[in-house]
Amino acid sequence: MAKTIMLQGTSSHVGKSIITTAFCRIFKQDGHKVVPFKAQNMALNSYVTKSGGEMGRAQVAQAEAAGLDPTVEMNPVLLKPTGNSCSQVIILGHPVGNMSAQEYHEGYSLNALATVKECLNTLQRRFDTIVIEGAGSPAEVNLKDNDIVNMRIAKMASAPVLLIADIDRGGALASIVGTLELLEPEERDLVKGIIINKFRGDINLLTPALEFLEKKTGKPVIGVVPHLEQLGIDDEDSVSLEDKRDGGKKDLDIAVIRIPKISNFTDFDALANEPDVSVRYVRQGESIGQPDLIILPGSKNTTEDLLYLRDNGYEREILALAANGTPIVGICGGYQMLGEEIQDPEHTESDYEKVPGLGLINSVTIFEANKLTHQISACCNNHGFLGLNFSGGDLKGYEIHMGRTQFSTPVNPAFVITNRSGEAINSADGAVSDNGLVMGTYIHGIFDNDQYRRAVLNALRVRKDLAPLNMTTDTQARKEASYDRLAQVVRESLNMNLVYSIMNDFPRG
Repeated sequence: MAKTIMLQGTSSHVGKSIITTAFCRIFKQDGHKVVPFKAQNMALNSYVTKSGGEMGRAQVAQAEAAGLDPTVEMNPVLLKPTGNSCSQVIILGHPVGNMSAQEYHEGYSLNALATVKECLNTLQRRFDTIVIEGAGSPAEVNLKDNDIVNMRIAKMASAPVLLIADIDRGGALASIVGTLELLEPEERDLVKGIIINKFRGDINLLTPALEFLEKKTGKPVIGVVPHLEQLGIDDEDSVSLEDKRDGGKKDLDIAVIRIPKISNFTDFDALANEPDVSVRYVRQGESIGQPDLIILPGSKNTTEDLLYLRDNGYEREILALAANGTPIVGICGGYQMLGEEIQDPEHTESDYEKVPGLGLINSVTIFEANKLTHQISACCNNHGFLGLNFSGGDLKGYEIHMGRTQFSTPVNPAFVITNRSGEAINSADGAVSDNGLVMGTYIHGIFDNDQYRRAVLNALRVRKDLAPLNMTTDTQARKEASYDRLAQVVRESLNMNLVYSIMNDFPRG
C-alpha cells in the first residue's frame, strides 16, 4: 500500500497547493513513484487532460512536478463557481449539473465519496507515494459532516497530516492553536507536524514562538518556509490574481481585463514571463489606458461578464481603443464577447436569452448544454492578425467551452485544429477581423507555444518601431526550473528526515 502524507491548512490560501507541489518534486527527486491527490477542488482555472476530462490546475502543476501526465483521478471532484452561491459540479472530468452550495453540501457531496474512494484506491495501487492536499480548513465545523476533502480523506487514506499556516497574513500561532482545538481528538491525533509558510525576516526572532508552539500543541514544527516571489508555477485560484502586478515599464504593455468570473488566467503567464512584456490585470475602477494589446480572457459566465464590461464603461473604452487601432485578442469567453450577439435559449449560463456583443467580429454564439473539452493540436497559416507572417503546425492547447459560434459573413480563421483528443481532424477555429487587429480563438494555452508567442510579440514590437527579438523564453524549461527551485527551497526549509519518519511510522490502513 502506498505511503501517504496530507497537507492541510488553517485556512484557504495558506500555500497548501505550493507545498504539495514541492513535496511531489522532492519525492520524485528522491526516486519515489509519487502522485498528487485532491479529492475536491473549487477553482475556475481548470485544465483538460488527454482523455478530455476537466480538472483543477493546481493538480496539473503537481502532476508535472511529479513527472506525470495529469489525470482526473488526481482530482475527482471539481467545483467551478458560476455565481449566486452556485457551482458547476464536475465528477471525474465531466459536468453533472449546476448546484447551489446548500444542494451540494447537504445533498450531493457524500454521494461523490464513492468516486473519491475509488480514485484513491486506484492511485494507491499504481504508486508508492501519495501527496494529498486538503481544502480550506479542517476546523470548519459547519461543513465537517459532509466533508470529503479534509479529515475524512486523511482517515480513508491512512494519511498523517501536516498543518500549514501562513505567517505573512498575521495570527499564525493563534490559527494553529485554534484549528487544533476545534478538531476532534482522533482528528487532532492525525496531525503529526506544523509548517510555517511565507515567512519574511530573521528566523532567529521567530524561534521563541516556535518553541512556544511546540510546547503548547505537542506537535513538532517541521520547518519554516520563506515567502517565495514569482515562483513561475500555475495558480488555480483567482485570489492569486491580487498578487499579480505588472513588472514595471517594459517595451510592450499588455492589458488583460479582469472580469469577475475570469477563468484559465494562466493563459497569460507565458506572456508575463517574457523579458520585454508587462502584463497587467485591469481591475474594476481602473482605466485600460493605452496598451499595446488588450486581452479579453476566458469566463465561467460570459453573459454576466459581458454585462460587467458594459455596466462599468469598459465596453465603451475597448471600442474606442479598437477604433484607434489597438489590437484585441479574445480567448474562449472573451472570443464570444467579441461577436455581435450571445444567445442562451436554454439558460445554460444565465437568465438572459440574448445579449448584444461588442460587435468586433461578425459572429453569433449560441450556448448549449453540452461542454466541449479536448486537448488539441493546431496549425497557423499566416492568419493575418497584426499582419503576422507566421506559418507553423503542432501548436498545442485545449478547449473548454459550451458555446457554438457561427458567422454571418465569411471570416479568416485564426487557426486550423488538426487533432482533437487524439483524432485527426481539419476544423477551423476562431476568427481574425478584416483589418487584422482583432482575433478570437477557443484555444486555451495558445500563448504557451514559444515560437507563436514570440511572433505575436515581435509583430507588436514592429508596430512600435522596435526591433524584433530573436530569442524567446522556453516555457517548459522555465516550468521545470521553477519546480526544482521550489523543491530546493522547501527541502532546505523543512526537516525532510522527520517527514519521511512520520510517513514510514504511520500505520497503513
